[in-house]
Amino acid sequence: MGKDKNPRRVAENEAMAKVRMLRTSPQKLNLVAAMIRGKKVERALTDLTFSHKRIAEDVKKCLQSAIANAENNHNLDVDELIVAEAWVGKNLTMKRGRPRARGRYGRIMKPFAELTIKVRQVEEQA
Repeated sequence: MGKDKNPRRVAENEAMAKVRMLRTSPQKLNLVAAMIRGKKVERALTDLTFSHKRIAEDVKKCLQSAIANAENNHNLDVDELIVAEAWVGKNLTMKRGRPRARGRYGRIMKPFAELTIKVRQVEEQA
């Protein structure tokens, strides 16, 4: 009898990677994610390498993980991959604070974010 195999969360020509607990706000992370959406993988890696944003290094690691998943787990051709989707989500927020003047308390919010990158193989049109 047994149970059926779990269906894949992505299509046959796609691979995915996710990174959680990135120490930046989702708004700042989304600026970097928007920079690579829809681009070819090698172009996206180049853009992230030369970006001046601090979080671009972590986004690059996630993209490289998605590429490795596509190559090793799903047997996709790396030269034909594009960044199909890159979306950002909120994670926890650490609450910290500082004493301020006249007995007040200044709240300091330290947000975390998570990033999911999906790469897709598309055949080049000649």
